[in-house]
Amino acid sequence: MKKRLSLEEYAAGIRSGNRVVLSQAITLVESALEADQALASQLVQAVLPHTGQSIRIGITGVPGVGKSTFIEAFGKMLLDLGKKVAVLAVDPSSQLTKGSILGDKTRMEDLALDKRAYIRPSPSGTTLGGVSGKTREAMLLCEAAGFDVILIETVGVGQSETAVKNMVDFFLLLMLSGAGDELQGIKKGIMEMADMLVIHKADGDNLEAAQKAKSNYQNALHLFQENLKNWSPKVVLASSVSGLGLNQIWSLVLDYEEKVKFSGFWEAIRSEQRLDWLEDQVQELLGRAFLKNAQVQQLLREEKPKVKSGELHPGVLAHRLMDLFLN
Repeated sequence: MKKRLSLEEYAAGIRSGNRVVLSQAITLVESALEADQALASQLVQAVLPHTGQSIRIGITGVPGVGKSTFIEAFGKMLLDLGKKVAVLAVDPSSQLTKGSILGDKTRMEDLALDKRAYIRPSPSGTTLGGVSGKTREAMLLCEAAGFDVILIETVGVGQSETAVKNMVDFFLLLMLSGAGDELQGIKKGIMEMADMLVIHKADGDNLEAAQKAKSNYQNALHLFQENLKNWSPKVVLASSVSGLGLNQIWSLVLDYEEKVKFSGFWEAIRSEQRLDWLEDQVQELLGRAFLKNAQVQQLLREEKPKVKSGELHPGVLAHRLMDLFLN
């Protein structure tokens, strides 16, 4: 059995930038064991004063858009600029086996080998929103370890793949061109939340189609009102092969940071995100306590067959269970 680290050892290792300890700490916060969860909460609290100095960028996109390829190219460019980069890559979990491939380190091989970068693949589990249930904690641990830029790669775009917006400073949406009607490829809701649309793979024979797609998206974004941060979403062409647009993307991210901080919205948004996190935590703890309640478990065992057979409406049983729990 490997010796379990103490709270002080975890905190000291993270603050010194020890990657092994950082990985062990993220494993700790992802653990479902109650003893681990208690220690994980204490650890996040211990390193909290050393967090908040990074730029947090959420990256999502349609399947096949090349998120990992883009992140590797973008991350390497940031390293060349002297930044320390952490990538939190969320892999979809199988609904059948509950397992995940966790292959992002393989897809970002060059970036993974650089000591100034850190890549952590995590399973999405049962969490909706394109992130894992402990992405926020992992992000704070990476900040405490001294990383300047945190890139959060979601599992992909869908109607529920937007939770990452509530934990990052900048939301970047990768898009493809030449795949039919581009404006039908994503939901209006996620376009309204994006701070930047990046038309990826804008190279070779696809460059002309990418330029046309950029024009279409720019016209579509004019239909949306400018958000409260006084920032109009940008549309940029990019290629991970040629490097097109990568420096422009970073320049626009810095421009965004400057404007939003000047307006006072930067900290206001982060404050709202912390309250959202609190709500999520309360719901998670209540749900766990509810399902562990002995009387709830007994009633579930007795009445589940009736729900399964169609004899009992699920909503009726749910209200009975909640009344039992609350009383």
